[in-house]
Amino acid sequence: MVKPHGKRGEVVTVPVHGLPAVLSEGLRVCVVPPLLKGERWHTVESCSSDDREGQLVSLSGVSSLDAASKIRGRYLLAAEADLPEGLDLLDAEGLCGREVADAQAGPLGTIAEVMCGPANDVWVVRDGGRELLLPVIDSVVSEVPEAGPITVDATGFLGEWGSGA
Repeated sequence: MVKPHGKRGEVVTVPVHGLPAVLSEGLRVCVVPPLLKGERWHTVESCSSDDREGQLVSLSGVSSLDAASKIRGRYLLAAEADLPEGLDLLDAEGLCGREVADAQAGPLGTIAEVMCGPANDVWVVRDGGRELLLPVIDSVVSEVPEAGPITVDATGFLGEWGSGA
């Protein structure tokens, strides 16, 4: 949860670890790490997206700006059985060593590290002495196939990459 929003206790959420946004009305979620006092499990009462990288979410039991502020920076977890069918969960460590290629620039290198951030993950792609940091967002990584190179749109992130510098 990135930040509180409004007087009614809504929060702005963004997916992490390369996951798509999966929150929907009625989904039971747990705030992690939990607050020392108060409810740990909540139900998503409303959820909307404005086609940016986050969702505006209202949770049961969180009805004020103060309550929303207390859970800022925490994560929402749901039971795997409650997630939408067909959701592909990515193993961050399993991505290390996978080849990455840009649709236009060609091979970029291999994923050496996955940095988990509050808004999105970042892949550290290395090729020899060169290093490229790629944010794992829909506009850059549209899909991760089970095998073979991962094709990305690294336009805007390559800089001097293509010149061999």
